[in-house]
Amino acid sequence: MTERYELGLDVDKLVAIDTHVHIEIDDHGHHALPQVVLDGMSAYFKTDSSRPTLDETAEVYRQLNMAAVVFTVDATTTLGYSPNSQEEIVAGAIRNNDVLIPFGSVDPLQGKDAINRARKLYEDYGVRGFKFHPTIQGWNPSDESFFPLFEVIEQMEVPIVVHTGQTGVGAGLPGGHGLRLNYSNPMLLDDLAASFPALQIVMAHPSVPWQDEALAVATHKANTWIDLSGWSPKYFPENLVRQANSLLQNKVLFGSDFPLITPERWMRDFDGLTMKDEVRPKILKDNAVRLLGLR
Repeated sequence: MTERYELGLDVDKLVAIDTHVHIEIDDHGHHALPQVVLDGMSAYFKTDSSRPTLDETAEVYRQLNMAAVVFTVDATTTLGYSPNSQEEIVAGAIRNNDVLIPFGSVDPLQGKDAINRARKLYEDYGVRGFKFHPTIQGWNPSDESFFPLFEVIEQMEVPIVVHTGQTGVGAGLPGGHGLRLNYSNPMLLDDLAASFPALQIVMAHPSVPWQDEALAVATHKANTWIDLSGWSPKYFPENLVRQANSLLQNKVLFGSDFPLITPERWMRDFDGLTMKDEVRPKILKDNAVRLLGLR
């Protein structure tokens, strides 16, 4: 019988909730992405090529008194490469349910198989949301042919995290490894948000070069959010900081993009931002608690 994930967090004792953490290697040493892509990402982010295991990741967050949303990305069709095991991610989150919250990922290009896979990950394994990366997965979020998948996820009442903006995946490779940045324009998510008003959509990362588009969508659509992962806060666009500190203070989430950016570095640089005292706890934890239904 499949063991199903159940939350084990002590929310009140947590310092923060990191809503964007990648698990890039499984228990058998299989990586989330092809080696040529991983090497390019390491060069882009100026980091080494080592990837911590799930249990090592859990210990990082346990020592920091934080929780983390963990996931991989299924881009099997576009990359011709299967991701690391999502079943192992859930099993690891069960072992570490005091700090880890598992999200699933399905390949939208797989049509009905993606819908069936999403149902299985939710119903049998208990994932608490789904992660998508339009550029890596090769799909347009405004294309209605993908809407049946999101209709099913909307019925599950769990959020989705969708990559937006520039990406280090494929960066520096010939033709960007064939990956198309335009699929990650956050304005494409406006159609999805309008069509599925009960679906909570997190636009991942400062959406450079489309930050104004992301802010417009987040301001206009009540079911959209922004996570702050993938960039050190000291490099955040000024308009993003201004809106996070005011109009969007209840819709912005802490995310690091670990292991490429550590939560320690992110928090240290976040401390240097001019933010209202009442806004900081919302971004670091309170907004995520509400989004993820942790209370």
